[in-house]
Amino acid sequence: MSGWNWLSLAADAVLLIHFAFVAFVTLGLAAIWIGWLRRWRFVRDLRFRVAHLACMGLVLLESVFGVVCPLTNWEKGLRAAAGQESYQETFMQPWIHKALFFEVPPPLFTAIYALFFTAIALSWFVVKPERKSG
Repeated sequence: MSGWNWLSLAADAVLLIHFAFVAFVTLGLAAIWIGWLRRWRFVRDLRFRVAHLACMGLVLLESVFGVVCPLTNWEKGLRAAAGQESYQETFMQPWIHKALFFEVPPPLFTAIYALFFTAIALSWFVVKPERKSG
């Protein structure tokens, strides 16, 4: 069965979750530095900072060990179960896939992820996280 069914909708939902995860990791670092300059309190929130660092750490570990992101596998499985060819397009897929999947040699991705993880970790020394009191 192809077309729109609950499996294709679930695959689209997984794609959006994947996009949100990537946005959280990439925009989170920018938010930390902009927030530091603008004195936004949330950028010092320890829970936000731990979650942000952990998410990037997960991406780096997947890359180092050659693990395909589970969200990618889940989406592809849902699309196959829905009878769709891999990445058959809906109205949102072309843009999201262009933003998330592009051709770069895997070692370069790993190096980029390592540099980004390092930048996030180093930001802890300038924009120090704080525990919320009370």
